[in-house]
Amino acid sequence: MPDTDLIGYLAATLTTTAFIPQAWLTWKTRRAEGVSLLMYSIFVIGIALWLAYGWMSGIWPVIIANAITLLLASFILLMKIVYK
Repeated sequence: MPDTDLIGYLAATLTTTAFIPQAWLTWKTRRAEGVSLLMYSIFVIGIALWLAYGWMSGIWPVIIANAITLLLASFILLMKIVYK
């Protein structure tokens, strides 16, 4: 594996796992008042576009990281809509 891929996978792991505490806290407390609906809406669209870019470019660290991040951010966004 080239060093650039290793750095990509490490960056992807760190930035993706950063969403787990927010998703867990929102799920556990069933509260999302501190989460910005506008920010997460824009963010989810951006992540979907990064995923499309990664897919079209065949860049696996981008594909994997953004697929997982899209799931986590969408989960938080959904809970924001449900729990307000």
